[in-house]
Amino acid sequence: MTEIQLSSAVESKLAREAQARGVGLDRYIGQIVQAGADWPINSKSSRMYLDLLKASLTNTLFTAEPDVDDEIETRYVHDFIRHYIEGTAISMCPLNRFENIESCIVDILKHGIPGDLIETGVWRGGATIFMRAVLKVHDVTDRTVWVADSFEGLPEPDAEQFPREAQVHNGLVMKGVYRHFAVGLDDVQRNFRAYGLLDDQVHFLKGWFKDTLPTAPIDSLAIMRLDGDYYESTRDGLLNLYDKLSIGGYVIIDDYGEDHWTYCRRAVDEFRQARNIDDPMIRVDSKCYYWQRTR
Repeated sequence: MTEIQLSSAVESKLAREAQARGVGLDRYIGQIVQAGADWPINSKSSRMYLDLLKASLTNTLFTAEPDVDDEIETRYVHDFIRHYIEGTAISMCPLNRFENIESCIVDILKHGIPGDLIETGVWRGGATIFMRAVLKVHDVTDRTVWVADSFEGLPEPDAEQFPREAQVHNGLVMKGVYRHFAVGLDDVQRNFRAYGLLDDQVHFLKGWFKDTLPTAPIDSLAIMRLDGDYYESTRDGLLNLYDKLSIGGYVIIDDYGEDHWTYCRRAVDEFRQARNIDDPMIRVDSKCYYWQRTR
């Protein structure tokens, strides 16, 4: 699989092609993104499309992403705000997490693992847009991408049970800068539409997870990506979705390593212990981990 470091080479190639066609680079990139979803499976154009899409969704076409493993927290937060919150990125996921998403999708398609794909906690929709794109490139028409979010921001944590989360939730950065990561449903749908990927294989679940997930009309899942940040949101995803995950499917926990501001790891560890899950947790980066269900 092409490494994402080739994005600079892709950029140079696209610049030459744009010049040859007499159009600006930005316009040419837009044309590719709009047309790319119809490129054939396994073609070089499809590979270029997905790599370009990753770069577009993460706003890394012309600038580097923040270093998620930066040991200097204040520097990372500064870069995070500048690049994601104040920037045009559609996803806060680092590029390696997109590699993880694609790898999991390719594996479940290769081995015929049945089920849909879901992300709980989508922000501007970038990861789910990418999920839909990968299915499109592989000409998959019998799987749905579920986009689950309150579309109103993060829920208020219980201060007695989860003091660390409550402190962060009511802090100046989360409230004043991140705005609790609130992005409206119309904005997320607009982003899907901009990439030509808003269709009947994309379904939205609007509301708090404790209300929407228990009755969600999902028969089976092959990939569940949980990005609810807090303990209760993570637990709600696991309790209501894991039994629908097919054997061979994947659970991706975006915030498993975020121990300084959330109890996400505790929610996951408690669930795995209660369910006697011993499938190994696999590291994507210092914050994101996943496992493959084997029984």
